[in-house]
Amino acid sequence: MYFHENVMIFNSIDFLIFFAIVFSFYHIILKEKTLLQNILLLVASYVFYAWVTWKILPLLAAATAVFYFLGIAVFKAKTDKHKQFLTITGVVLGIGALLYFKYFNFFITSFKDLFESFGLHTNLHTFKIIVPIGISFFTFRLLSYIIDIHRGRIEPTRDFIAYAVYVAFFPCLLAGPIDRPALLIPQLKNRRTFDYALAVDGMRQILWGLFKKIIIADGCAIYVDAVFNGDFQWQRASTLVLAAIFYSFQMYADFSGYSDMAIGTAKLLGFRVTKNFDYPYFAQNIAEFWRKWHISLTSWLTDYVFMPLNVKFRDWGKWGMIVAIMINFLLCGLWHGDSWTFVLWGFYHGLLFIPLILSGKMFKKSKLETYSWGFPKPRTLFNIMLTFALVTAGLIIFRAESLNHAFNYLMNVFDKSLLRNPWKMERAYYIPMFFNLAVMFSVEWFQRRKQHALENGLFSNRYIRWMVYFILFFLIYWFRNENQQQFIYFQF
Repeated sequence: MYFHENVMIFNSIDFLIFFAIVFSFYHIILKEKTLLQNILLLVASYVFYAWVTWKILPLLAAATAVFYFLGIAVFKAKTDKHKQFLTITGVVLGIGALLYFKYFNFFITSFKDLFESFGLHTNLHTFKIIVPIGISFFTFRLLSYIIDIHRGRIEPTRDFIAYAVYVAFFPCLLAGPIDRPALLIPQLKNRRTFDYALAVDGMRQILWGLFKKIIIADGCAIYVDAVFNGDFQWQRASTLVLAAIFYSFQMYADFSGYSDMAIGTAKLLGFRVTKNFDYPYFAQNIAEFWRKWHISLTSWLTDYVFMPLNVKFRDWGKWGMIVAIMINFLLCGLWHGDSWTFVLWGFYHGLLFIPLILSGKMFKKSKLETYSWGFPKPRTLFNIMLTFALVTAGLIIFRAESLNHAFNYLMNVFDKSLLRNPWKMERAYYIPMFFNLAVMFSVEWFQRRKQHALENGLFSNRYIRWMVYFILFFLIYWFRNENQQQFIYFQF
């Protein structure tokens, strides 16, 4: 059971009031008082988390305390054997918490279905387990803290408050980015003053995130939900394809929009956190896509799962790398939730890497070849569209309610009705939707070398910049209540 109905989302009045209070105390009353600022951030983070339900606060607090002392113990261990034992203990505790809260019922149901398929009836029952929202994100922070201490990358901090804020930092607590301790903890220990340039940049990034979430993601959701949640077997194949494309846009705009708002909010508080998206829909192959999509998770899995496995299986050559990448993506799928659709989605993405590994192109970067006026050349455009199509096909599995649902959806796509017009909603939906999508991708294409879409560059002219701000504010205000939805990644 997921508790996400009461989340204080970034695009809500509740969060605006909450953040205004935190910001005022942080930068005015507690100016340059690092310890007091950190205490405020910790209290604010726990209030933010308790807004969902206070019942899961003890788990966050207990996990934070356990891993704090475990980190010190790992660092002080006299022998490598003792250090390894303590590190494995931390990994088992972290993974064990994930397995219990997120997957316990999944395993029970799977075993029950397996036995019953052989005609064996069991007395296995699922339990009403509260799944802590954001557990996948803060658990990975805890694990990276312990593993990095074991590897000698960092030393454990004795500043418990700074460490606790690192674990529960409210802008990134519920859906990332998954920051590494070496990035955030030193910033928490440093004196912080209000940085006007950084704050302005943060506001721009928040504005772009709001545009992507409210205008693009929630707008696409209207069509997506109508098709995926309906009896799609009677829909034309062209309708199913359009709904899948819209879901791909929704997923990107929703999650990258959240990341933009989280990063922008952190900038207002004087922090630079991990960049989580780098315009992934301009990628020219699946490996490049994953270097640009959910970067903090991809790099986490690469450092702590793929690379160790690749070293372990290096005697097998390219096939060892294939085994490592398959395990990596199966775990990536499982990380997203307790459903076989996520496992299949991870397996599917692992398969897409095999041609790149066998051809030696996995780590090669493709150059975006464009004409002088900016449009991509045919080969570049073809690669981008092919990669997008492969990702979108996978997202059908990701969005499906079950394996049977995913299979039926995909089978119905291959039908002669693919050449007929898709199901249409009212005209007032399509024109603004396609216009807004064109705005988003055009701005991001021309700003693709920037950290975020509204960074100075294309908008260096003040008049153009403020005209863009005005248009975005107007669109956000106009569409703000039409189809407001929770962020998709809150369920993970």
